[in-house]
Amino acid sequence: MDNSELVALVDRLRGEPNELEWLEFKHNRCSPEELGEYLSALANGACLEGKPRGYLLFGIEDESRKVKGTNFNPYNTKGKGNQDLLVWLGVGLRQQVGWEVHIVDHPDGRVVLFEVSPAWDRPVSFYGEAFIRVGSSKTKLSEYPDKEREIWIRRTDWSAQICERACLDDLDPAALVEAREQFKVKQPAQADSIDSWNDQTFLNKAKLTIHGGITHAALLLLGKTESSSLIAPAVARISWILKDAENAELDYEHFGSPFILQVNRVLERIRNLTLRALPSGSLFPQEISQYDPWVIREALHNCIAHQDYSLHGRMSIVETPNALLLSNVGSFLPGTLENVIRRDAPMEIYRNPFLADAMVNLNMIDTQGGGIKRMFHTQVGRFFPLPSYDLSEPARVAVTINGEILDEQYTRLLMERTDLELWQVMLLDKIQKRVQISREEHRLLKSAGLVEGRYPNLLIAGRISKAVGKSAKHIRDRGFDKTYYMDLILALVREHGPVARSEIDRLILDKLPEVMSQQQKKNKVHNLLSELARKGKIVNAGSRRESGWRSTDASTE
Repeated sequence: MDNSELVALVDRLRGEPNELEWLEFKHNRCSPEELGEYLSALANGACLEGKPRGYLLFGIEDESRKVKGTNFNPYNTKGKGNQDLLVWLGVGLRQQVGWEVHIVDHPDGRVVLFEVSPAWDRPVSFYGEAFIRVGSSKTKLSEYPDKEREIWIRRTDWSAQICERACLDDLDPAALVEAREQFKVKQPAQADSIDSWNDQTFLNKAKLTIHGGITHAALLLLGKTESSSLIAPAVARISWILKDAENAELDYEHFGSPFILQVNRVLERIRNLTLRALPSGSLFPQEISQYDPWVIREALHNCIAHQDYSLHGRMSIVETPNALLLSNVGSFLPGTLENVIRRDAPMEIYRNPFLADAMVNLNMIDTQGGGIKRMFHTQVGRFFPLPSYDLSEPARVAVTINGEILDEQYTRLLMERTDLELWQVMLLDKIQKRVQISREEHRLLKSAGLVEGRYPNLLIAGRISKAVGKSAKHIRDRGFDKTYYMDLILALVREHGPVARSEIDRLILDKLPEVMSQQQKKNKVHNLLSELARKGKIVNAGSRRESGWRSTDASTE
């Protein structure tokens, strides 16, 4: 566009009634980080609003929309690491949508105009975080999962695309046999006729091919290992890694396609030991395996179904002595785990819907959307910790499955209280894992008589501890009355004052509840000393050579 066309565009944008999800005005400049975040937000907003471009204009007064001019020059400004700004922005924006910058000689002043194309098959992120505008505010897209899912709806399903170079010979014969058997399980009414279908007919009916064309989904689930090159640069690989308690790698193996066969081979590598040293009490089974095979398989199938294959990453399953960590690349589309657990219906949006449909037809997953909730119920039925989801990275989902009982109080409670709702169990699971819950969640558990202790240092109610013969540990976890600790400090300073803080720590720290962290314990000692000082019982005084806490009781002088 020439300058006259750019001036007309600026004036048209100034005439919009409000700042919109795809339009932002700035008077002069903003930080390089904020500029990149705005480009991400405007690209995502343009996608949601069906606009051909998102726009960011410098040199426009926000309230009046008057052209005030700007001295911002994007061509000589630096980003982080002293990189040229435009290069730094281009590296950080993913996926790479087109964007341009224009210097506009407007009659009323100099305007810098950024225009960015809309997101087209996934949210646009800036150095790993995607943004969105809500009204006139810019915020993280992850805080608005409905908007994120809407962007994903508009993408092209990679798993449904036909690989033009692939043919039936690229599929593994053993995988085809297994696929037929599993399809019979899902479609028992058609079991008699399935054997009469040729391979092409079967694949079309199982929704692995489209009019005979071999899809990416078919190559992932049924393709020969060497056929994985046909989907490059996407990666079809699951890595199993064995580590010891010190995180040192002991063994590993990589598994490619066909995934319908390889998942069972991965499970064969996992050392699913039998646990015998379980909590005492007649209700507890004498022996139980570390992991439920269905839970592992479901978690691994979720990795396959929800992997973002365009990111060219691999799936992994890391085995340690007491846990499994499974991960895949791609954001968690439901937004939060609570969104999944509390919903009564499956999620509507899937990253690879064609692949997910095929996995349902081949009996790899039961139904779309219900697997995570069933995993939780299965772990509750085994009285084991719930799966822990780590969603801290915007383009990675990781789930930990514990292979040991973490807290006998929690386990016994699950056995005795079969009436607990799943959300209550989730909160109790957080407490046993030392994950802080909200005050409102604490109030709900406390009103149900499930927890005690002072927030945030909570533990499962004492009556449960007594039932499993763990009263002594419960008292250690709960701690003693505040007066007990104060009396100890007073006795120490009266007999040995002046006393350094380190001496008081040595006396008190190991007597505080085990559920407290070391820093929390030190803070507790600080609060005890402050309260004693406020009450005039002790004073911190003395020279530099002899400083410490002294008693104010005259009889001790």
